[in-house]
Amino acid sequence: MSKKDYFLSFVAGLFIGLLFLPVSYAAKPELYAKFSLFIIPFFIIAVPFGLAIAHLISRKIAVVWQIGKFGVTGVLNVLVDMGVLSIMTFMFRAYFSIDSKTAIFGALSFLTFYSIFKSISFIVANINSYLWNKYWTFNQEGGKKTEFVQFFIVSIVGFVINVLVASLVFKSISGFSADQAGLIGAAMGSIAGLAWNFLGYKFIVFKK
Repeated sequence: MSKKDYFLSFVAGLFIGLLFLPVSYAAKPELYAKFSLFIIPFFIIAVPFGLAIAHLISRKIAVVWQIGKFGVTGVLNVLVDMGVLSIMTFMFRAYFSIDSKTAIFGALSFLTFYSIFKSISFIVANINSYLWNKYWTFNQEGGKKTEFVQFFIVSIVGFVINVLVASLVFKSISGFSADQAGLIGAAMGSIAGLAWNFLGYKFIVFKK
């Protein structure tokens, strides 16, 4: 690992820890109160350590190093999405009826303030993902003017694959409770979506 890799893995761990705080508070305030002091130090240590192991394995299987960095970027991206959404929810709850399911446009009955905030967090997360993947995971300078558009399209397709695979698995498997089937579907959808994203970024967006 180079000094750049150690530094960026430390930065990624720091941001993952910071963004995990509002997400954990939104999910379970009592767990946040219990473990909040340990969250940031844990990720600051765990991310560089995990990548160091991936770098050792990559001496035998070269692509493991790139997959390791992609995995860290993916976790960071998910937390940017959820963290930005949580922060906006905390900030604007006093001004907008975020908890209300009332539509903001009569003609588009499914749109709420949550829909707007989720769209913003998705865009911010994709910009974050683009920068980390371009300059670290796939280590590219320069690039085409249409690169970010391609990246965004690949990400959208990955999201659709994720949802479709998760839905198909959920509907087709038997012998499990609804909660168990939902978790299995979500796991399979995430694997399929991440596999598509990695291949799309590597061979389409950041193709050398």
